[in-house]
Amino acid sequence: MNLSIPGIIIVAAVALLGIGFYGLLAVRNLIKVIVALQILVKGMMLGFVLAGRLAGNVTLGQSLAIIVIVVDTIVAVVGLALAVQIRQRIGSLDIKTLTSLQR
Repeated sequence: MNLSIPGIIIVAAVALLGIGFYGLLAVRNLIKVIVALQILVKGMMLGFVLAGRLAGNVTLGQSLAIIVIVVDTIVAVVGLALAVQIRQRIGSLDIKTLTSLQR
């Protein structure tokens, strides 16, 4: 099988998206959910760069990737800070335990 560079990038992006979605659905730990979101966003970022390259506007894809990196980093930092606070106050990062805290 002879894959071109865009074909390999598509396979990698779909694989990262699949791993990220599986991680979101399968894990119950809050930190692991944040890691799964990070993997999911990396697959999306590969898709943006590839779409920009295939459209002939590489700089657009790269600028979208940089914006995604900045926003993704902010989301990860805030999520991890919330996870630390939840762990200190409640003592667990299990999502099932956190959903039982509702009124």
